[in-house]
Amino acid sequence: MASLAPLELIQARIAEIAARGVPVPEYDRGRLQRRIVHVGVGGFHRAHLAVYAHELAASGSTWGIAGLGLLERDAQMAAVLRAQDHLYTLIEKGEGEPSAAVIGSIVGFVHAPPGHDVEVAELVAAPETAILSLTVTEAGYGEPTREQLASGPAPTFDRLAAALGVRRDRGLGPLTILSCDNLPGNGDVARTATLNAAERIGGSLRAWIEAGCTFPNSMVDRITPVTDESDRRWLRDATGIDDGWPVVAEPFRQWVMEDAFAAGRPPWEDAGALITDRIHDWELYKLRMLNAGHSCMAYLAALAGITFVHEAMALPAVRRFLEELLHREALPTLTEIPGHPREDYIRSVLERFANPGVADQIARLCIDGSAKFPTFLIPTIAGQLAMDGPVERAATALAGWARYVGVVDEADMAFDSSGAVARRHGAAALAEPLAFLEFGEVFPPALQGSERFRAAFAKAYGTVVEAGPLAAMEAVSAPLAAGELP
Repeated sequence: MASLAPLELIQARIAEIAARGVPVPEYDRGRLQRRIVHVGVGGFHRAHLAVYAHELAASGSTWGIAGLGLLERDAQMAAVLRAQDHLYTLIEKGEGEPSAAVIGSIVGFVHAPPGHDVEVAELVAAPETAILSLTVTEAGYGEPTREQLASGPAPTFDRLAAALGVRRDRGLGPLTILSCDNLPGNGDVARTATLNAAERIGGSLRAWIEAGCTFPNSMVDRITPVTDESDRRWLRDATGIDDGWPVVAEPFRQWVMEDAFAAGRPPWEDAGALITDRIHDWELYKLRMLNAGHSCMAYLAALAGITFVHEAMALPAVRRFLEELLHREALPTLTEIPGHPREDYIRSVLERFANPGVADQIARLCIDGSAKFPTFLIPTIAGQLAMDGPVERAATALAGWARYVGVVDEADMAFDSSGAVARRHGAAALAEPLAFLEFGEVFPPALQGSERFRAAFAKAYGTVVEAGPLAAMEAVSAPLAAGELP
């Protein structure tokens, strides 16, 4: 197929692209209404919410998406999507050959950098808008300082709250603010950020938002690596599609959300989303199994010189270590969700980690352990200590992190942002491993004072130093019983 003439990805060429065997929108895109306004049209949004909307459109839904870019750098995305009639290609990478499909649920994009608040208001206050969704990263929800408010451009939520004020002034009803960012309680966080911004604007805006707008919590999950030139090249060679900005993702996806929508919603569940009142339990599944699994392998694998997650998973020592960590230490601390066994979730985690298509980098996982471990792993250890359960594997993962920040040159931590505090404690651990547990931002007093945890950590650190990280994993491994096997 490398000899195929390249096809421009535009609506007028859809039939030709379909003739080459690539799935394309078979629905009338002209029927889609801009009922969802999404802030932050990056890779994750185009591999997640937009795909759900695309699949529902194929079943007759008229819920379309208008992208909204609030940053100067969003100009590039605006230009690419505009040139392609807002079409783009999703490349899924699994065990075999990648697959490609053209996604058509985005039907508009407005670039509104600072100084263009009228454009923001016109989208948010449009009568057809029912959902204002967001993918702005965790940093986008932070409260601005007084200095930032005085000297910098208006923060994202101040601009969105002002647009909600225009909607109110026009006599239109409230809508749903739907966070799609990967953080616990994302709806609660979005609610706080929106109400604080409304408070700064003043008047009765905060009361109007509180009275009618809704902020459902949701759990989102799909590994979406950065698209690089090799992905564009594969797409051109394999399909002949010339796409300025395709998106790459693993086959797996998950979206769990509360059913709290102020102005209606698409039938998300028809595309595989889970509507639940157990969102907190789902978040704990993800935090203590998927997120913890990533972080617990990261530093030990990095010390072993491993580059990719799937390469680590191909090593029996690493896979067995993770299997036992998740089954024996994480699983007992979690409340099982009816119909969704914890063991099934573990099985999916291990399968995803072993996927060679995504080529997820170990270095990417070594980002800011001091922010991740307190949420991902420390509650598991605390729960096991309270139950007099095992903590050896978790202690080994933390010993690997301590060794990593103590011996790896800062310049070689290409993706690491743990900061000077973590490195200082890591350096202290070189002389006395238990000094690392004085890292108060990570280790609460209950762990610092637990002789059992201290002994497990010190022993694991010594094994990492004397025998190496893989041997340290093997040292805490024991065969799983038949009932524990994934």
